[in-house]
Amino acid sequence: MSTENRNIMVQIRSVYKFFGQLKALDNVTLDIYDGEKMVIIGPSGSGKSTLLRSINKLETIDAGQIIVDGLDISNPETDINKVREEIGMVFQSFNVFPHKTVLDNINLAQTVVRKRSKKEATEISRELLNKVGILDKANEYPGKLSGGQQQRVAIARALAMKPKLMLFDEPTSALDPEMIGEVLEVMIKLAKEGMTMIVVTHEMGFAREVSDRVLFMDYGAVIEEGTPEHFFKNPTEERTKLFMSQIL
Repeated sequence: MSTENRNIMVQIRSVYKFFGQLKALDNVTLDIYDGEKMVIIGPSGSGKSTLLRSINKLETIDAGQIIVDGLDISNPETDINKVREEIGMVFQSFNVFPHKTVLDNINLAQTVVRKRSKKEATEISRELLNKVGILDKANEYPGKLSGGQQQRVAIARALAMKPKLMLFDEPTSALDPEMIGEVLEVMIKLAKEGMTMIVVTHEMGFAREVSDRVLFMDYGAVIEEGTPEHFFKNPTEERTKLFMSQIL
């Protein structure tokens, strides 16, 4: 993907994050462009999820600066709720409300945060349920759905806010193998429509097919970044080569 004449959606500058003595993020500097699909890979505990959670301030950084769509979220004056309205996030666990129907789960934030009427919210929700392939489950409760279906509800709910940026934190890691494909299919469709996406995942097929850029992290630092072709054919850092040889 050419980044010429593209806006920078996320600017990350010299970011550090500590959990006690543990350096979870170590001098991370990064730009993510409008419409870009970035996949972050690396071993467990390498800082991938911490970086993702820092972008919408679910984690507070200890030093550095993060600017999302022109708003400096490291500035205490910035209204983080305004920033979060433009960011959709999908977690490992589905986080859907068990006592509400699928439709009500997706309507909720639209009516409360976006102040849409129930009629307008329902139209948007049904359109998105159709898009993720589970319109027939609109009136079911999450407990009746498979893990893959619940994760698709979570994606539809995030999309209902019409975000400018989607963050995916290992969205398939809690799923049975046969359900992974149905969630990845939805994500691939989103990517093709031009959504700006940052995805933490172990799904290398997805990284190879969809990403514009792959980032490899270890011990809180960015070790290497490049195109999928670079990563899968010719990584340069020894640590990256070792990691890729273990997972491929």
